[in-house]
Amino acid sequence: MPEKNDADNSTSPGMGSGRDPATEGGTGQKVGKEGFSLRNLQTFTSLKNPAYRLYLGSMTGYTAGMNMEVMARNMLIWRLTQSPTILGLKSLALAGPMLFFSLFGGVIADRVQKNHVILAGQLVSTMISLGIALSLTTGYLSSDDGGSWWILIMAAAFQGTVMSLMMPSRQVMLYEIVGGESILNAVSLNTLAMAGMRAIGPALAGFIVEDFGYANAYYVIAGLYFASSMIIPFLPRTAPTALAGQGALANIKQGLNYVRREPVVRVILVFALIAILLATPYMTLMPIVATDILDVGEAGLGLMMMLIGIGSIAGSLLLASLPDRRRGLLLIISAVCFALALIAFAFSESWYLSLALLVFVGLAQTGLIALATAVLQDYSLNEYRGRVMSIFMMEIGLMGFCGFGAALLTEVIGVQMVIGGFAMVLALLSILTLAFIPRLRNLS
Repeated sequence: MPEKNDADNSTSPGMGSGRDPATEGGTGQKVGKEGFSLRNLQTFTSLKNPAYRLYLGSMTGYTAGMNMEVMARNMLIWRLTQSPTILGLKSLALAGPMLFFSLFGGVIADRVQKNHVILAGQLVSTMISLGIALSLTTGYLSSDDGGSWWILIMAAAFQGTVMSLMMPSRQVMLYEIVGGESILNAVSLNTLAMAGMRAIGPALAGFIVEDFGYANAYYVIAGLYFASSMIIPFLPRTAPTALAGQGALANIKQGLNYVRREPVVRVILVFALIAILLATPYMTLMPIVATDILDVGEAGLGLMMMLIGIGSIAGSLLLASLPDRRRGLLLIISAVCFALALIAFAFSESWYLSLALLVFVGLAQTGLIALATAVLQDYSLNEYRGRVMSIFMMEIGLMGFCGFGAALLTEVIGVQMVIGGFAMVLALLSILTLAFIPRLRNLS
């Protein structure tokens, strides 16, 4: 197995070969890190890289459309069916392909020119959203046809397939553009742009739906996907890893064996899996909270998701400003804060208190996802990075299965107990991890 070097000692951006867990993860020793001071803040340092600016522009457009679609699709299904089970089925349809195809997406990221993969994926997303818009315009998808909701379920399944095959390439391209030394800053700024779109996109979708209808909202979504695709050809070509002579299944097996051999990578993936499964299903249930608990409708749901985005913006700015230290500790603390904020939100029936709590939910959720992404990429070897990130994408796919289970439980015990109960378990497990798993807590 190739010898691992600290990404901070890499001689060229984008070619870092991963940190050495034996010297950093287990002991918590910090190599060559300066003390924190306001003078050392480099919040926007990655924007000096022109390739990163193009990458960020494309990601921002795609994320804007995606966040508009999340709000529009969830609320449209709820309006058409009034069924938590069907709402959960949408999450299952989105998650299933992400679970089953993400590993192949990792192999693609390590074998194929990433620009081509991303461009193809975003153009397919454009066609899917355009198809929904046309079905709404023609009246084929409407409340008059009680079973027409299947179109949205199938569209979610196709989108899940696209994301599972495309996102590992997008994540690995980011590392290759900026390198290991700037990866946390770049991921944080990327998350900042996504958070901004999470703040603007759902609110915009809510107002478009209320004033112009669901069809026009989907035309806007398709336009955003297409516009972001037009930036991809201008991105620099990145070098795929040579895996010639090996089949995709053999490559997947190698990636799984690599994770099994590397305890630091493994513990990050396991902790992220637990946090994602227990916390993020609240997103599936947000339409129920908006209509049945807070009684605020589409515009209110858009505003709620906007406040999550504002919290994510704050979290992204904070992470981008921090030095490259104690990221394992910050990861666990983010999970604890995420859980506590969700517990309070779950049992709040006050509109204004719920909005305030959602800011903290967004801040902590951003910390959890961004830190897990950055640390995983930094501690993975170049030749396995795409496959490691594909496993991370599988974990995000599992969120949909948990969302489906949460929706079924909602039929029995109610939405507040489901969100709050899941969050309580996450808070307990995160505190235990903080106390008893130093390998994760001491990661730099």
